[in-house]
Amino acid sequence: MTHYLDFIGSKIVSKENLRPVLARLRFKEKRIVFTNGCFDILHKGHVDYLAKAKENGDVLIIGLNTDTSVQRLKGAGRPVQEESSRALLLASLFFVDYVVPFDEDTPYELIKCISPDVLVKGADYKKQDIVGYDIVDANGGAIVTIDYLEGFSTSSIIEKIKKTEIG
Repeated sequence: MTHYLDFIGSKIVSKENLRPVLARLRFKEKRIVFTNGCFDILHKGHVDYLAKAKENGDVLIIGLNTDTSVQRLKGAGRPVQEESSRALLLASLFFVDYVVPFDEDTPYELIKCISPDVLVKGADYKKQDIVGYDIVDANGGAIVTIDYLEGFSTSSIIEKIKKTEIG
C-alpha cells in the first residue's frame, strides 16, 4: 500500500541529512538545480517558476526559509502559513525532489553545502547579485533567471484579502 504522505514527507530533509543524498546524486551524475524562497502562500506563479526551474536539470532542491527567517525578512504577520505546511505543499509537487529548511536570512551556507550545478532566481535579480553566485560560478555552474508570472505574488494575495475584509 502506498503512503503518499510518507513519500511527500521524505522529500523534506535537513541540511545534514541532505549530504548523503547529494553524494548519491553526484555519483549518478545528476544535474542539481537549486532555488530558494519563503513560498508563504503557494500560488500559480510559484508553480510556474518552480516547474521552469526543474527544466534546468535532473533534481530540484528548494531552500525554504524557516518561520523565524521569514519573520525577520518580511515582518510581523508573516509567514501566513507555518513552515511545516509550506514545506509539505512544496514537497507535494511532483517535480520538486527535496525541500530543505534554512534559518539564516540568506541561503548562502546551504548553497555552499549543495554546490548546485544550476542556481535559479527570479529575473528581477541581476545574476551577479544573486546570493551564492560566487559559489556556483567558481564551480563552473550556471546561473539562471526566470521571469515571474505577471499578476501573481503572495503580497498581492494578502493585499486582496485585506481589501475584502475592509470593504
